[in-house]
Amino acid sequence: MERVVQFTGPRQVEVAEHASAPLPAGHLRVRTRFSGVSAGTELTAYRGTNPYLTRTWDAEARIFRDGAAGIEYPVVGWGYSETGEVTEVSPELLGTAGLPSVGDLVWGIWGHRSEGIVPAERLIGHTLPEGLEPLAGTFARVGAIAYNAVLAADIHVGEDLAVFGQGVIGLLATRLAQLNGARVTAVDALEGRLETARTYGATATLDARSSTVAEDIRAATGGRGADGAIEISGVYPALHEAIRSVSVGGRVVASGFYQGDGIGLRLGDEFHHNRVQIVCSQIGGVPAQLSNRWTVERLQQTFLSLVAQDRVDVTSLVSHLVPITDAADAYTLLDERPADALQVVLEF
Repeated sequence: MERVVQFTGPRQVEVAEHASAPLPAGHLRVRTRFSGVSAGTELTAYRGTNPYLTRTWDAEARIFRDGAAGIEYPVVGWGYSETGEVTEVSPELLGTAGLPSVGDLVWGIWGHRSEGIVPAERLIGHTLPEGLEPLAGTFARVGAIAYNAVLAADIHVGEDLAVFGQGVIGLLATRLAQLNGARVTAVDALEGRLETARTYGATATLDARSSTVAEDIRAATGGRGADGAIEISGVYPALHEAIRSVSVGGRVVASGFYQGDGIGLRLGDEFHHNRVQIVCSQIGGVPAQLSNRWTVERLQQTFLSLVAQDRVDVTSLVSHLVPITDAADAYTLLDERPADALQVVLEF
């Protein structure tokens, strides 16, 4: 039997069981070991705020259309950060270059389910680097999101970057920006996360509740403001403060998944007067100017190689390993007590 996590309604979670399906041609079967829970995108479906629940994404026109929902409850098998062991390969695929074999540990996206039936092309090159523990493989996608934001920021050695939001992706962005040569100011409303940010390479930290963040960043840069900022919390007032914090012509990378109307974002203020650039970073693609060299696949693979080289620590970010049978508790924790958790991982 296969077990799969599904949302049956807002803030309603169950683990359903289904008979295992036969393996179709062109696919591999993977037994899941670990599956990371997204505290951003997944919670929008859990809470009922995801735009797909009320509108449909027209992929050809690339706009949302009103009138019909793109997804409906039950929302089955969300999740995009899985690792597992290959248990079956469709016979005609045997010997395919770069394709994992039975017994190999792999990473990829097949959702919160005890086994994944994955198209072969999505697992080519997805064998875990030698020596990397399976738990670390669950960070391939979130690490790529952070990496993408740092590339979009176009930061250079010796420049100042502010990173707003020090959850898992924000902490990884802080570390990657520091590796890239930036002086990083980490901003968050939780002191525990700011402490972690310091260990991940932040030069300075600011508590969003008690600091005058933009003024403090400008004071620390001789009045100039940060060269750039990454906003990863998905909170509109934080995006507004990021805009206030950068220099004239500075760049703000909006990498959070913002919900609803932009309350707290005032584009007639510093954005207008300082001619601030706002660019979106979203894991569906890489910055346009880098698309001839970088791909999402390269982001993921390069991030895991950095982890394997001990240049980025990820496993210490795992605050909770939750058995799949207790999946509902994992979402309650992230929804109601976010200060108590960083990366929550479901264990199968």
